[in-house]
Amino acid sequence: MSERRRPPLLLVAGALVIVIAAIAVARAAGGPAGPSTATPVATRAEGPGASSADGGPPPCRFGDREALDDSYEDWRSTILDTTFRLPHSYVPPDLVSVEKAGFPEPQTTRSFVIPDLRRLREAADESGHPIGMIWGYRSYRTQVSVFEHSVAVNGSQHALSHAARPGHSEHQLGTAFDFKTEGAADVDKTWESQPTGRWMAENAWRFGFLMSYPRGKEDETCYGYEPWHYRYFGPPLAAAIQESGETTREYLWNHRTGA
Repeated sequence: MSERRRPPLLLVAGALVIVIAAIAVARAAGGPAGPSTATPVATRAEGPGASSADGGPPPCRFGDREALDDSYEDWRSTILDTTFRLPHSYVPPDLVSVEKAGFPEPQTTRSFVIPDLRRLREAADESGHPIGMIWGYRSYRTQVSVFEHSVAVNGSQHALSHAARPGHSEHQLGTAFDFKTEGAADVDKTWESQPTGRWMAENAWRFGFLMSYPRGKEDETCYGYEPWHYRYFGPPLAAAIQESGETTREYLWNHRTGA
């Protein structure tokens, strides 16, 4: 994959606030735009439940198959990767501002996440490692812009492994977040080696949040290392995944009902 420098996440977020309305208007007549001209699609796994030879999740391949669990009630078990996606119409009906959890950033999340998100923020404050937020919920249409921006800046190959194609992003669930150190302009791949990022890696699971794309697990997660990206599962499930030692994608696949 390309090693070109990733543009600052905070700058991308800010720019999108300005341009997203114009993009939406330009594309409204033809429906949500896809990345078909910029993203080669690789061979996908065969069959609706195809898994790897050892019974784990299927290999990381590029496809566009509907997620196996894609209702709003399935937020814990929905698997999104380079193959499985949500429809463009997936917009959680209970989105609220993260200000309810004490974050000043203009982001949203599903309402039931707020109590544990507040507890996470307060615990980080009390530990001396306050956190801020760059992204919460991202719509399908916003993800179109995020992906196209990544392609334009770093090329399609880098974008495929670092910026999910529209529909394939966990942010669309309304339960995934990109965190940073409070007051910092941005976050990068060194965050986990810094005090706040290290505290998050060691403690976020206690409040129901887990890092989706840990270091050295690209073959299991299908995406590059992102120490800032956390997904909410609720404390009981997060504790079980943490104890298993598996990535979130592995655990969800291996514990699917009927798997």
